[in-house]
Parts: sequence; C-alpha cells; structure tokens
Amino acid sequence: MPRSPLPLTVPDLSAFARALARQLDTPPPHQSLLKMLARAAGFRNHQHMVASGAAEARLATPPEAPADHRRVERALAQWDATGRLRQWPARRAVQELCLWALWARLPAETTLHERDVNGALNHAHLFDDAALLRRSLIGMGLLSRNRDGSDYRRAEKAPPPEARALIRHLSTRAAAPSPARTGSRSE
Repeated sequence: MPRSPLPLTVPDLSAFARALARQLDTPPPHQSLLKMLARAAGFRNHQHMVASGAAEARLATPPEAPADHRRVERALAQWDATGRLRQWPARRAVQELCLWALWARLPAETTLHERDVNGALNHAHLFDDAALLRRSLIGMGLLSRNRDGSDYRRAEKAPPPEARALIRHLSTRAAAPSPARTGSRSE
C-alpha cells in the first residue's frame, strides 16, 4: 500500500519537542531532541532548519524599494482634500507621480473611448484640461490608443514605490467624507 505524505506544521518546534519528551520514558536532552526532529525533517541540525526557514521567508516576499516620501509629499500638495488634482505641477518628477495616480483611476484591462477617458480624467482634476492629461499619460506609456485615436487602454505596469505611496494616500483621501465636497471646477 503506497504511503501518502502527511504534512506537519508546528508553530513552535521547541514546545513540540517538550511535549514529545513528556511522552517518552527516558527523554533525551531538549537540544538533542530538537536535533533529532530537524534531522528527521531532512536538515543537518536545528540551526540549519531555522536558517532555511528564514531564507525561505526572505525569498518568498521580495523586498520593496523604499519610497522617497519627500517626493510623495510634494505630489500630495497638488491634490485637494477630496483627492482631485488642483493644478498641473511645474516639476516633471511631480507631474509623473500625479500621472501614476490618475492612471490608477482608469479601469484596468478595458477598452475605453476618448469620451470615457476624458470623463474619468475630468472627474479627477479641477483645471479642466483632460487633453493635456490624456496626452501626458500616452507620452509616459501609461495609456495606449489606436492610431485613429478611437480606443484607449490603460497599460498594465507596476508603479514605482513613490507612485504606490501616492495612490495609497489619495485613496484614503477620496474615501474619507469631506464636508466641502463640491462639483465645481473653479476653485
């Protein structure tokens, strides 16, 4: 009869070894029991098993590059309390972060007409220049369109760390209720 593997996950190997030792007539010392358990699992010793688990955890989640929070703060200054872009920033680096935030508001994997893109962009800014934003998104490679300009698609890319931080901050602003939220574009 073939044996099927039965996985065993133990949250605390030391506590497991103590409980096992209590059930043995003549238990070995605690460190020896830990060594035996590690060897039974295929490791050289207990330290090898601990090091292997730590390495696996580090490799499972790639480290995220740290965001430059000063850049994020500069970009956040361009947005109002309701999460709408107040003005087109003068600095190119801030413009790019703001474009990433606008990109995040466009629906993913959806073909849009120009009026749909303009509608989404008009809802997200106050200075009434959707064409500038649309062209900038295309120029940065965040939005693509057909040659005739009829259909647009959001380019699926991973935002840089600063853009992810800005998007996260703006999503909390947009979700928070604001007493002065108006539909007016002239502020």
